[in-house]
Amino acid sequence: MPWKNATKKEVRRQFLKERWQQTESMAGLCRRFGISRQCGYEWWRRAQNGEAIGEDRPHRTKRAQSLAQRWRERVVRMRRRYPFAGPDQLWWYLQRSYPLGPWPAPRTIGRWLGLAGLNRRRRRRALPGPKVTLHRGAALAPNDVWTVDFKGWFLTADGHKVYPLTVRDLASRLILHIVHLPSSTERAVAKVMWRLFRRHGLPRAIQVDNGPPFGGYGPYGWSTLAVGWVRLGIEVRYGRPACPQDNAGHEQMHQVLQQQTAQPAAANLAAQQRRFDRWRERYNRDRPHRALGMQLPCASYQPSQRVPTVQTWTYPADWILKTTDPRGRIRWRGRARLIGQAFGRQQLALRVDREDVVSVFFGPHLLGAIHATDTTAIRAVRVRIASYRQSKTGKGGSQAPSLKPSP
Repeated sequence: MPWKNATKKEVRRQFLKERWQQTESMAGLCRRFGISRQCGYEWWRRAQNGEAIGEDRPHRTKRAQSLAQRWRERVVRMRRRYPFAGPDQLWWYLQRSYPLGPWPAPRTIGRWLGLAGLNRRRRRRALPGPKVTLHRGAALAPNDVWTVDFKGWFLTADGHKVYPLTVRDLASRLILHIVHLPSSTERAVAKVMWRLFRRHGLPRAIQVDNGPPFGGYGPYGWSTLAVGWVRLGIEVRYGRPACPQDNAGHEQMHQVLQQQTAQPAAANLAAQQRRFDRWRERYNRDRPHRALGMQLPCASYQPSQRVPTVQTWTYPADWILKTTDPRGRIRWRGRARLIGQAFGRQQLALRVDREDVVSVFFGPHLLGAIHATDTTAIRAVRVRIASYRQSKTGKGGSQAPSLKPSP
């Protein structure tokens, strides 16, 4: 059977030619050409009116055509004004700038941007692998979780290294602070965080990565900085090693910060810090987020009611209280036992489990056990995060997990 190589234009011309000859009824002619009688009569009507039927007519309605004439150029100008805004954000900006609608849908805006060559092509991602479930409490309200991290360093135009510290509220997406620090020491970060605590109140949890100055090598991976946060009643959360996707929202914010403030970088450190401040103001007060229902972060955030106060813990009367030395060691049964350098000059409590075994507590946190046969250090607790209980009312946020030593 030969293949059908005729085009639509040739088929329509052949249909009209045989229709003009009137050798066959309209029903039989449409049946032979494989079209409906409604389509056949439409072709015949357009041919009698002198219209060209060689090409398909556009399927856009007059309303769609008028919408494109009204908004398309405005969308292009708005995109050039906000070069990093997506279709949803451009739709939000159009509503704010032109209160009289109707406005085009975000999907229509995206199609117009593609036709104008203004869409940014993304790299194709690898196919997803097996799923790994991490049971962690969600940030249900402002100040439930703050995310803290150092953005990767870059050089200013005069050759100075910029290493900014960024602090962000996970629920409201509000960037609390962006500041360049001359050094990434625990003391420098602690000063910045203490000022934020006094300005915004205390969060319920802080999410960080495992590297210094946030992570250490003692029990729970705490550093001296993390121990100070625990003393304030803040839960410290760590992501999995070498898994930045555990703090994906913060990393995405770093990408936007890099694109819009450091490509190219400013002339010097002072100019770069001013650029950081201006960008943070725009991000918080002039950039809606889809996850917030296209609301601004400043409209979703409220300061915390928890004031920074160092907690004091009481222990049962039969527990033994010990204060560590500057290196984080205590003496038990005539030997120095290393707890962790992060716990230097902290008060710990020993609970006697057996005659030759004691459990070491730092407030409500079990740090591990010391056996009489151990000559140097504590047997630190191994943590398995089983589940985080989430508040159903949306007011309490996530609660700390129940931590028990692994068998």
